[in-house]
Amino acid sequence: VELVESGGGSVQAGGSLSLSCIASGYTVSGNCAGWFRQAPGKEREAVATFEPDGTRKYAESVKGRFTISKDNAQNTLYLHMESLKPEDSAIYYCAAAYGWCGGRWTRPSEYKYMGQGTQVTVSS
Repeated sequence: VELVESGGGSVQAGGSLSLSCIASGYTVSGNCAGWFRQAPGKEREAVATFEPDGTRKYAESVKGRFTISKDNAQNTLYLHMESLKPEDSAIYYCAAAYGWCGGRWTRPSEYKYMGQGTQVTVSS
């Protein structure tokens, strides 16, 4: 299984960025898959995830600003981020699990695979 993220970069506060994650050896459709992030000196935290039935889950800190989506045909996961804040700066990781995540969706250990990450930097 390989998860390859792209789309990170630098942006000013209030700006937007979109991240992509192409999965190989793994099927995005029908499984729990999402995004985590980790800032320097902080623990890895869940950002958003898709459950197998298409339910979207978001961290409170990004609700209303970030949107997770996917293209099953392309086996690709996306994260569109708007109204970015300096505190959104982090390395963003694509994460993949098998089946449902349920109430454990915020736990990195729930996901069997994670990508190498892509850096997002938001300046004030």
